Amino acid sequence: MSPPTSDRADARGVAYATVAYVIWGLFPLFWRLLQNIAATELIAHRIVWSLVFVAAVSATHEGWTELKPALRSPRTLALHLLSGTLLSINWLTFVWGVNHDRVLETSLGYFLVPLGQVAMGLLFLQERLHPRQWWAIGLAAVGVALQFRGVGGVPWVALTVAVSWVLYGYLRKRSPLGSLAGLTLETALLAPIAVAYLLWLASRGAGALGHASAWQQAGVLSAGVVTAVPLLLFAAGARRLPLTTIGLLQYIVPSLTFLLGAFLYREPLAPARLASFAFIWAALVLYSADAFARRR
Repeated sequence: MSPPTSDRADARGVAYATVAYVIWGLFPLFWRLLQNIAATELIAHRIVWSLVFVAAVSATHEGWTELKPALRSPRTLALHLLSGTLLSINWLTFVWGVNHDRVLETSLGYFLVPLGQVAMGLLFLQERLHPRQWWAIGLAAVGVALQFRGVGGVPWVALTVAVSWVLYGYLRKRSPLGSLAGLTLETALLAPIAVAYLLWLASRGAGALGHASAWQQAGVLSAGVVTAVPLLLFAAGARRLPLTTIGLLQYIVPSLTFLLGAFLYREPLAPARLASFAFIWAALVLYSADAFARRR
């Protein structure tokens, strides 16, 4: 007997989401290959080539039909200009952190995202927090405070990664567009700035294209595919899975990033920093247990 349709959909959803999260978690490996290229140039290429890729996918999937009403809506355009700016800040901070030996700090940022989403609900959506959620927020706050000592200052990479992604997710939830159409519009709105910057670099003979090694140029040109493919896989998985499952699977990303930073790149993991991650992990366990219990 074949399994129920819902079970097959859930299995496919887990597979799609897991592959997307694994790709995101292994992103430091890709960006480290382009370490000698400035992060600003890498993000400009990422915007331009992501637009080329998602525009082609939208054309083959009739995604332009969803975009046409948005192009006539000033509110939707403004919302996606802001969300696209936040996404670019997130990308830029992450890539800069990876290429400046801050992989562990980027990992911390994404560990903080679920707890930041809880705080967002409290501050902007007037949501009530359950006792376990308050405890999770408190443990996370202690973890962030310990990072000040672990990194010798404000962990601005982690905080920027977390805040930009939480705010981006909040704005995207307010958009009528789906994942593909939303990313197409965001990159289209930012592409003129990115193209102008790349042309300016080229005019000074400073751009990667035509100057970097052949494999690095190939890496720059593939940034759009590398960016868009996990987003599309994630969208396919999210449509088939409950939010609780998606929430638990998302810890794959910072977990893989943490392992890369600690064991492959050998970044310092002083006792204060390890204690910080321990508090964050405890907060996430508490948060996940609360989410699972309320889901049941």
